[in-house]
Amino acid sequence: MDEQIKQIGERLRGLRDVLDISKGDIARLCGISVEQYEKMESGDAEISVANLQKIAKEYGVSLDVLLFGEEPHMNTYFLTRKGQGLSVERRKAYKYQSLASGFRGRKADPFIVVVEPKDDDVKVEPNTHAGQEFNMILEGSMELHIGNKTLILNEGDSIYFDSTQPHYMKALNGEQVKFLAIIF
Repeated sequence: MDEQIKQIGERLRGLRDVLDISKGDIARLCGISVEQYEKMESGDAEISVANLQKIAKEYGVSLDVLLFGEEPHMNTYFLTRKGQGLSVERRKAYKYQSLASGFRGRKADPFIVVVEPKDDDVKVEPNTHAGQEFNMILEGSMELHIGNKTLILNEGDSIYFDSTQPHYMKALNGEQVKFLAIIF
């Protein structure tokens, strides 16, 4: 996982170099300090998919390029076989498997997300990003915080929400949770 985070940081640095973007510009876009951004770019801190998505949209690159280092090529359809989507373990507790990484110009980003259980004393930072999000629980149970609401979702439950609201997920019952997430 640490190597994948470092590679994402290298791609961010490369994007900044090619487009002559300052660290401050990207930090402001993401709503973080320059120091925090520098840690992400060096691979010493994790960067959220939401912030990667903000960067991709702002600078006209594919999210896949930042996450996986690959440009999508398909424009009619893209088939992902079971267990074969490109994946990245962006955080220690989160694993993302892209289900449409090869489709160019897509309007949504579908992922299978696996969240590992954490100790209750571990602080989770809420996430925000433009657009909307759909989550459907495939396995396990999840506590979802949206704004000041706390919801419990179990296998088969789904939710569609405004992702500009601060939100985060937590696996319940000491077991991982697996869900389909579609970010629009």
